[in-house]
Amino acid sequence: MSSDSPEDRDAAPQYVLPLVVHIEKTTPPSRTDALETAARAVLTLLADERSGPGGEWEKAVRDWEDARIRKVVRRARGAEWRRASTLPGITVTGTDAEVRVFPPVPLDGWPKDLAKLQVSGTDLTDPEPPPPPAPDTPVLWFNPSVPMSAGKAMAQAGHAAQLAWWELPDATRERWSAAGFPLSVRTAAADAWSGLTMSGLPVVRDAGFTEIAPGTCTVVADHGVLMGAGPGGVG
Repeated sequence: MSSDSPEDRDAAPQYVLPLVVHIEKTTPPSRTDALETAARAVLTLLADERSGPGGEWEKAVRDWEDARIRKVVRRARGAEWRRASTLPGITVTGTDAEVRVFPPVPLDGWPKDLAKLQVSGTDLTDPEPPPPPAPDTPVLWFNPSVPMSAGKAMAQAGHAAQLAWWELPDATRERWSAAGFPLSVRTAAADAWSGLTMSGLPVVRDAGFTEIAPGTCTVVADHGVLMGAGPGGVG
């Protein structure tokens, strides 16, 4: 987990977690599925044995978590996606989304095939409003008054999932991982948002590098079903 002091995090060498979303012109994924898949991709990397003690990604993950927990989402299609898929990483699929997550890299040291991918162009939509979240899964609640691009929102969803992961005991992490990291991403009701931010649940406060003012609360990770081990849940 990262240092508690913002000064310590800023002084540490800065790393970024690259995520690449597969977006073909004629068959783009839906926005909510892309957000949920990005969140599961981050969790999948954190749970991977290569990120753990003695793993080949352990140092990169530790150095990344000791600094600012930056995530950047880029898009790829066609040959770009095929080249990105050959680099060390993990591809996670949703209903119609594909997201590949890579071990953290230095902020100014992206692999060439990832560095040239575009950050813009991830303006995804939902053909239909998403249904209510499943009652037995964690929910990542987005701030209803802060619009953001799909790429930015994917990074925020990944960050919220990571904050929830840090709070879970090892046994609960293992069960959630074995279940495939089920979760939902939804926009909170306007009259519920304030209560969510004061609930004691993990809250993402944006660092202000792109799109959003520093300190803005963007996502609340409601992982209560995991902590409570209720019937039908994975805890």
